[in-house]
Amino acid sequence: METTTLTLLAGAVVLLVIYYVKTYTYWQRRKIPTPAGSVPFLGHMWPVYTVTRNVTDHIETMYNQCRKHSMFGLYDMFTPELVIREPQLIKTVLQSNFSSFHENATKVSEKKDPLLALNPFFADGETWSTGRKRLTYAFSNAKLKTLFLGVMGVCKKQQAFLEKHLKTNDKYECELKHFFGRFTAESVANAGLGVEGYSYEENPPPNAFHTIGVNMFNSSLLSAFLTTIAFLKSNVTNFLGIPFLPKEMEMFFRHVVHENLGIRLKDPTARNDFFQLMIEMEKSENEKVNEDAVVAHTLSFFFDGFETSRLTLSFVTYQLARHPEIQEKLRNEIKSVLAENNGELTFEALKELKYMEQVISESQRHHSALVYLKKTCTEPCELTGSDGLSVQMKPGMEVIIPVTAVHHDPQYWSDPEVFDPDRFSEERKQNIERMSFLPFGEGPRMCVGMRMAMLMMKCCLASFFNNYKVELSPKTTVPLKWSKYHFMTEPRTGFWAHISKL
Repeated sequence: METTTLTLLAGAVVLLVIYYVKTYTYWQRRKIPTPAGSVPFLGHMWPVYTVTRNVTDHIETMYNQCRKHSMFGLYDMFTPELVIREPQLIKTVLQSNFSSFHENATKVSEKKDPLLALNPFFADGETWSTGRKRLTYAFSNAKLKTLFLGVMGVCKKQQAFLEKHLKTNDKYECELKHFFGRFTAESVANAGLGVEGYSYEENPPPNAFHTIGVNMFNSSLLSAFLTTIAFLKSNVTNFLGIPFLPKEMEMFFRHVVHENLGIRLKDPTARNDFFQLMIEMEKSENEKVNEDAVVAHTLSFFFDGFETSRLTLSFVTYQLARHPEIQEKLRNEIKSVLAENNGELTFEALKELKYMEQVISESQRHHSALVYLKKTCTEPCELTGSDGLSVQMKPGMEVIIPVTAVHHDPQYWSDPEVFDPDRFSEERKQNIERMSFLPFGEGPRMCVGMRMAMLMMKCCLASFFNNYKVELSPKTTVPLKWSKYHFMTEPRTGFWAHISKL
């Protein structure tokens, strides 16, 4: 009996060793370099899973370790994944060979997350194609012009909020992400749903849109771990039946849409908001409005518009506070454009804010809300770098595009640590290597809400810097250090600043 047990045990050990060697020599056998730091059975990503390091820092460190190569391999637990470093390889994956990489690697369960499953970021196939077409229509130039009115209404609320706080003090100290979160949440409520979001209330009700957004994206040790698993190993969370979207968030949006839809169907008066566009599209395809589809698109508007936009606005304002001469140059452009338009910020006037676009782009290069892109191979193909390294990709294999690391690479950006909006000027941006700047992704799956995000941010910044100036508070640690509890790039101590009237 003991002999049999020992034999079985020895056999199991041998099989485990064979499996381990086969798994963790995958890239070595294909002559693809790998960075140092792999841990048995956890691979290279163990610092992210154990919430001891932010994913931004970790991927960039591995990227820099392999700077002499066009690509490198890593092990994510038991899974070998390829990281590509060259713009021409990025172009192959995102654009020229899109048919082989048309799926994002992060998935959600249709059963557990029926609303998010319709979001163009998570969806595939016909569901993705249909959803993207609808959102592309909703964010066309003509439709954005109607949504602009709702966003400008939020700009007035923001100004009234600041005027109230500056009545008794010369300066208003605030954490920028929290401050701009009020703006993006209220924009989603007003321009998105045509409802009051209560984001600028001093004592907001539980259903205030800003409160909902903050609660959704606040992070603790447990939520950081689950979010990491959801993004890096979504097959695990789907297998365990863990939803990506909190149930209370789903129920909140279902309730808001159901209530609002009932009002709209009784009152045929057209409204200038995203919700109205979704209803019209549903009616054009079906006599009966598909309420679930409207909820899903409304949630996508919130999901995509709240967090990334408030984070980008915070980074832009942080950089302007650090560089007062750039802040003043931007303010002069804003005032000049307003003077040419009778003191009014119009939809057409936004297009004239070219230097603002440069400032936003340079801020996104420094601190991209999108840390990386992860794609799944769906058709066999070969990826070959300029150094001769080559990988035969098979269906199911995953490719990582390290967006932030590429944005900081001196091979593509001179003095990458310097904040220089002029590198995106008309004269100089022609020299930017294609596919080395990816704040919204690229190719057919490029962020469909990009134009809406830019409209919101430009309205907010123009209204804000026309009337106020910003200085950093001593509470902000410079240089910024990234929080390990947030999957996106977020500073540990926040973005604290002093706002004062001009």
